[in-house]
Amino acid sequence: MTKSTFISAVTAAVLSFCASAAFAESHAMANPMVGGAEMFADKNIVENAVNSADHTTLMVAVTAAGLVDTLAGEGPFTVFAPTNDAFGKITEESLAALLLPENKAFLTKVLTCHVVGKAVLSDALGGMINDDGGEHPVPTLGGCTLMAKYEGDKITLTDERGNVANITIADVMQSNGVIHVIDTVMLPAE
Repeated sequence: MTKSTFISAVTAAVLSFCASAAFAESHAMANPMVGGAEMFADKNIVENAVNSADHTTLMVAVTAAGLVDTLAGEGPFTVFAPTNDAFGKITEESLAALLLPENKAFLTKVLTCHVVGKAVLSDALGGMINDDGGEHPVPTLGGCTLMAKYEGDKITLTDERGNVANITIADVMQSNGVIHVIDTVMLPAE
């Protein structure tokens, strides 16, 4: 068997495996379920998040802020995605006020304080935390800096007001980045 014949045979075997049900199943299972919905690595952040029953408030806010096209864009992005329960920690009056058209600029700032302009997986973030002696600053597109650290074996984020969020589901891969589900809304200093 010549080298080119061998390479062709190996390539055919790999392509055959990639087309197999076992490969498709293993990659479908690579992403955790979020909010009772499958998360598909070949869909973008918005396409996946709209299917999560745990992120309906986030998607209402993203729509009100006019960020749908941005988060569906090329990226890459890391989104720390607060759940409905996270938004539930904000009073109903404050949340209703935040969603008013006249507060769109502040809503946009709050939401973009959950977005990093590159894809950062939890292992990489954990490595940066360790390299920095236990705490690592995470600059966001909203101009906020979140502080990441470990609490036991879980990564937490602290916003500029001292609110602490736990990453409850990490590394949900998207076609344009990654989502980490969090349990508290991060707020800017002002």
